[in-house]
Amino acid sequence: MATRYGFLSTYPPTLCGLATFTAALSGDLVIDGIDEARVVRSVETRLPRPGPEVVGELVAGDGQSIYHAAELLNDCDVAIVQHEYGVYGGVDGDEIVTLLDTLTVASIVVLHTVLSAPTDHQRAVLEQVVAQADAIVVMTSTAWDRLAIGYTVDMAKVTVIPHGAPPALASHAPTFRSKRPTILTWGLIGPGKGVEWAIEAMALLTGLNPAPRYVIAGQTHPKVLLREGEAYRTRLASRVRELGLAGSVTIDGRYRDGAALAELVAAADIVLLPYDSTDQVTSGVLIEAMAACKPVVATRFPHAVELLSDGAGLLVPQQDPAAIADALRTMLQDRKLTTGMAVAAGAAAPEVLWPAVAQRYRELAADLIRTRVPA
Repeated sequence: MATRYGFLSTYPPTLCGLATFTAALSGDLVIDGIDEARVVRSVETRLPRPGPEVVGELVAGDGQSIYHAAELLNDCDVAIVQHEYGVYGGVDGDEIVTLLDTLTVASIVVLHTVLSAPTDHQRAVLEQVVAQADAIVVMTSTAWDRLAIGYTVDMAKVTVIPHGAPPALASHAPTFRSKRPTILTWGLIGPGKGVEWAIEAMALLTGLNPAPRYVIAGQTHPKVLLREGEAYRTRLASRVRELGLAGSVTIDGRYRDGAALAELVAAADIVLLPYDSTDQVTSGVLIEAMAACKPVVATRFPHAVELLSDGAGLLVPQQDPAAIADALRTMLQDRKLTTGMAVAAGAAAPEVLWPAVAQRYRELAADLIRTRVPA
């Protein structure tokens, strides 16, 4: 029996983590050609629809579109809603509460952020979201713990399903294949990604032979681009020149499709995630690095603390170039250590590839749909 999956989220060509997540999950849920994915795209203003799978839009601040979006989702068997405070209209995205209240089909809400110190209103919004959903998905044990400790919610609804990674990234190719080691950061670039601290760290990596190179790959985040243009990227480039690192640091703003990204990641020896956040419970890039069996240096954001505890990488404090440099130096000089990290990452990789993750959602959705069928 075919299943119609309704999705509410941002969606490509929008550049953001939720859009990428939804495109990947929906693609792997309907691979048999029998099931169907219908997307209601969350937008700030009405936009041309990019493909037939996008059946409508939820426009921030447009009350009428809330009810139209709910009608479209109610025509499916199950609604899978991505939740992030900044995605929907209203204060802290509270328009999503009205939409969820209007749904008559089974609903799964995926929480991409669970704040450890929310405002009273942010806590109230999330508690209402959980109350109205039939099932909640968080992507890490840290997010589950935060929800259980800091919010008044029914934890029986909550399931942990990891963020997915494209199978094309899965690789067991050895690191340090080329003469010059490559350190890689990728993803949407903007303040908060901590790239400036990584550049400062590169200036401290002296005396290594061969000297490593650092590649920063990714477009500027659309919201950053709208707010300040390319000012952040320009500041990074200026600092590279000031430190005399033009031959060691490359800032590459090209868009890469799945195959090109997989090639880029496969060629890297170490993945560096120097994020400023101490609150980030989910990182798709971290999952992708582990799927590619790459040793990771990451700041101590919650998802990294959770995933790297089994030996797949090294943790450093936020905004600390000296600590980043020390960790990179350790990895660059100890090939046995990095080989062990790649093995540790590889052990966890199969369960985070998108086909395995989609199967978990498929089973969860089937259970919810079954409970709504009259006996």
